[in-house]
Amino acid sequence: MFAARIASPKKYEIEDIDVPVINDGQCLIKLERWSVCGSDIRHAYGPVHPEEEYPMRHGGACHECAGTIVESKSDKFKVGQRVIVLPGQDGPGGLVEYYPGDEGRMALLPDHGDLGEWIMCQPSGTVLYSCQQMGTILGKDVVVMGQGSIGLSFTAIVARAGARRVIAVDPLDYRLEWGKKFGATHTINPDKDDVDEALAEITDGKLADIAVEASGFPDALSAAIRGATKHGKVIIFGIQAGPTGRKTEIDTSIFLKNAPTIIPTSGAGSGDPIGHIDRMIELKERGWWDPGQMKTHEMKFDNVQEAYDQYEQYEDNVIKVVLGND
Repeated sequence: MFAARIASPKKYEIEDIDVPVINDGQCLIKLERWSVCGSDIRHAYGPVHPEEEYPMRHGGACHECAGTIVESKSDKFKVGQRVIVLPGQDGPGGLVEYYPGDEGRMALLPDHGDLGEWIMCQPSGTVLYSCQQMGTILGKDVVVMGQGSIGLSFTAIVARAGARRVIAVDPLDYRLEWGKKFGATHTINPDKDDVDEALAEITDGKLADIAVEASGFPDALSAAIRGATKHGKVIIFGIQAGPTGRKTEIDTSIFLKNAPTIIPTSGAGSGDPIGHIDRMIELKERGWWDPGQMKTHEMKFDNVQEAYDQYEQYEDNVIKVVLGND
């Protein structure tokens, strides 16, 4: 089967490897769609790692993938069903032709619609989990730092959950336009305006009841902490990627002054890595919100290098690029 991996800094290669053998409780899935995530860029593809870390594991870096079951040793799933599968920490990543999915890490998809759009329920499902940690959203002012696919998912979900104001922050104007499309009532470009001043003006000096860090960058985390009102909440989603790796300096005087509740969130580490994705699939199916709208580009699997380069460089107003093998 074909499998892609990062062979050297910013260089993908596609190789032929053996088809995996499944065990009880697993399904063999012929993957048909793969989507690039910002965390794949920031923590695997983008940085230059020590020489001994190359080549990286087959299938990496990718954790957003979907396809059709071709063999099942599971009582929960049948051959022919379409699923989203979450790759595990052990074994290959998702950029492979066939994946041995564990039944506890698979979400059943409807048998209709574009698989490249349904796959968007994976990242949006993780955001749904984070939103469930916010408590009451109805009538609250929410600021979202970052308007990539994760930030846009936050914007869409909190807007539909009844937030009073949804303030989207991003240095790329085209992403702010997407934010407005998904429900943002206000936008701030930090390259053009002072975020603290703009947020204070929008909220009449109160700041945000809920501040969300959805980008994975240290400046955005600091801005989220500064942007939360006294005794408000700060939701941390992004895995930090700064000049010193995953360690980030924070001005403690800010959160000591306003004493917000800091809530780190990770659907993958919640103990139920798939339930929130199931819920997002159900919400899309009934028309509550369609995260599939975020698919802006689609390429053949052979163009994996081009796809990751496009995502990293924000080319052609990309939001999400999906690889296919039809």
